[in-house]
Amino acid sequence: MNIVVLREAKGSLDAVGKRLEEAVKARKFGVIAILDLQAKMREKGVDFARPCRIYEVCNPQKAKQVLESDMRISTALPCRISLYEEGGKTMLATLLPTETLGLFGAPGLEAVAQEVEREITAMMDAAAG
Repeated sequence: MNIVVLREAKGSLDAVGKRLEEAVKARKFGVIAILDLQAKMREKGVDFARPCRIYEVCNPQKAKQVLESDMRISTALPCRISLYEEGGKTMLATLLPTETLGLFGAPGLEAVAQEVEREITAMMDAAAG
């Protein structure tokens, strides 16, 4: 079973990141934070050569709905979309929200997980170019 959505993107990390931010906003989600993994590792004294940015994205209404059902799910929020270079290609990746929320066995969250998954996948598709 594949639990990761993966897209090859056209353009540089910066260009794809800009398109991703625009797609997130267009879908009524927000970018909570962007973690530049390469810079953070360097800051900690670790030489990590591969560029990787992790975008934490969230739709507050959906998050509220999920968290009111089961606060343990806070360990899996916000949704994360990784943007990185691999083999000379720019890649986007995320864990499937349906699979992630399914791990908690919380009843009644299937529909919201499917909706968030559709939105996140659409964001990635738009960013991929």
